[in-house]
Amino acid sequence: MKNNDETNPQLDLNNLEKMKVPPVSQKTGLIPRSIGRTINRITADFSPQAEEQFIKNFQFSSNRSRIALRFLLMLVIVPLLTQEFSKQFLFIPVVKQLRSETTPKIFLNSEMEEEALRELKFFEGKLKFEQIIRKSPPLSPQVIEEKLQRKANDIAQAYWEKSNIAISNIFADILSLIAFALVVVTNKESIEVVKSFIDEIIYGLSDSAKAFLIILFTDIFVGFHSPHGWEIILEGLAEHLGLPANREAIFLFIATFPVILDTIFKYWIFRYLSRLSPSALATLKEMDE
Repeated sequence: MKNNDETNPQLDLNNLEKMKVPPVSQKTGLIPRSIGRTINRITADFSPQAEEQFIKNFQFSSNRSRIALRFLLMLVIVPLLTQEFSKQFLFIPVVKQLRSETTPKIFLNSEMEEEALRELKFFEGKLKFEQIIRKSPPLSPQVIEEKLQRKANDIAQAYWEKSNIAISNIFADILSLIAFALVVVTNKESIEVVKSFIDEIIYGLSDSAKAFLIILFTDIFVGFHSPHGWEIILEGLAEHLGLPANREAIFLFIATFPVILDTIFKYWIFRYLSRLSPSALATLKEMDE
């Protein structure tokens, strides 16, 4: 027989089912579930096996927390490392070799070209401005042309590298998504542990904390200022993949997706939160007002 102080690295799925927070659909009835759970806990505290059960629950909770945190770290670290290493050591060298052999255009889209032209014009204006401020002898057209030529070559090289990185990001991102999927598929039991771990954290929050998180989430993703955030995210994603930031497509997304997300969230509050935690819903309404 094993000592109770020992920590079992594997979780008993039967114990996991017992400690999991029941779904919302099972939280309705004449008597609130919270009252029933409180009575059961008081009764269990007076039982002769209370101390032994407490130690087992503590060991189980410790194992569950460790497995959940390790799995969540894997979900983040494995795709990131896969994306970065595959991009730096596989895709960028291959893309550089292919593009140098086929000598394609330097710029992937017109926005890159316009940005490069603005940078070159800024450099030319800077030369004239410094010449006027310092009151130095005017530069000959040949010297100005040589400086502009060197700057244009530097800009072209920088945007050629930027285009190579953007192309590599596409393939590296696909590979990182595959790595993410493999982690999920090969760790199904860990997913159940993570669900139980997150449920216990969320349902253990106070009503004011739940209301605060709900307001924070809605204000960030579907609030009044959310379109600016979505615009930055979409433009950054387009730049990451080397795609032109189509303003019409971005505005269409902003006009539809946050509205759909807001509708889903309001339905969740009406359908589930009112039954799951009426006091949290009341607190949410007071804080929102």
